[in-house]
Amino acid sequence: MTTVLPEALVAARESVEPALRAAVARLDRDTRRVAEYHFGWSNADGSPADAGGKALRPALVLVATRSAVGERVDGTGEVAGAAAVAVELVHNFSLLHDDVMDGDTSRRHRPTAWTVFGSSAALLAGDALLSLAPDVLLESGAPNAASAARSLSATTRVLIAGQAADLGFETRADVGLQECLGMAHDKTAALIACACSIGPLSLGARRDAVRGLHAYGTELGMAFQLVDDLLGLWGEPEVTGKPVLSDLRARKKTVPVVHAMASGTAEGERLRELYEQPEALTEEQLAEAAEMVRRAGSEDWTRKECRRRLAVADEQLTAAGLDNTESLGELAEFIVRRKL
Repeated sequence: MTTVLPEALVAARESVEPALRAAVARLDRDTRRVAEYHFGWSNADGSPADAGGKALRPALVLVATRSAVGERVDGTGEVAGAAAVAVELVHNFSLLHDDVMDGDTSRRHRPTAWTVFGSSAALLAGDALLSLAPDVLLESGAPNAASAARSLSATTRVLIAGQAADLGFETRADVGLQECLGMAHDKTAALIACACSIGPLSLGARRDAVRGLHAYGTELGMAFQLVDDLLGLWGEPEVTGKPVLSDLRARKKTVPVVHAMASGTAEGERLRELYEQPEALTEEQLAEAAEMVRRAGSEDWTRKECRRRLAVADEQLTAAGLDNTESLGELAEFIVRRKL
């Protein structure tokens, strides 16, 4: 079934992609080729393609900026667009690196960049995208461009810490639920929080609005990651672009998996046994592992926690006294509706 995209997502992709392409065009030919393939703009042979992502983070930048400053500041659109490009560059830096480190062979229903061009080329392309982000912000002409660049750099360090924790979990049998939630915050929620606050920060919006949008993005980002964790267990390949039960195949310690292992149930203990066996899990064992997560109550808990996070996110917007938040609400609901 085709999912109807919120208008904010469609508008963001149309308005931000030209500037994003212009930023990537600054790169050397070889690195640009990898980056353009990764973004879905070209095929492996360089021919044009249209396989890009949904532009969620750019959309959040644009609608959050409108909710905080509206059109009252000259150049609002240009500044918000630059912030959206910078956030999307950082996001795709992380995706290029994550695909290599996780050994993922499929993204957006296509082979990942490292499988086509090699891991070294993919890592360099990610590094190049990251290097472009502060330039885009600093060239935007925003009154607080330097503060925005520092915020994005700090967020990038948090994101890297989250990926490091995720990698570290692979060799540990004692990962706790709070640790796992912390990793989810660092790896995913921190950048979404930045996306929701960096535009208003750039333009000098009032501090309580910036703080409220950052808090909103944190909760929204946690909900986003929780839904992704459920998709990694039961998501359909046509939705996720990855094989069914992909996280279980990789024995990733995602939130529902760790919740089940920490549940004190027989099902949680059986899941732990499956994760710790030296041999690769068979198809039957993968199905059993997914069922153990469900029977331990962890699927239901994760769904409820996702909804709780969205409710807290709405409270943050109300507390900040923000106007015109309908588009933010539509994006938040889309995150859940399209996946759960």
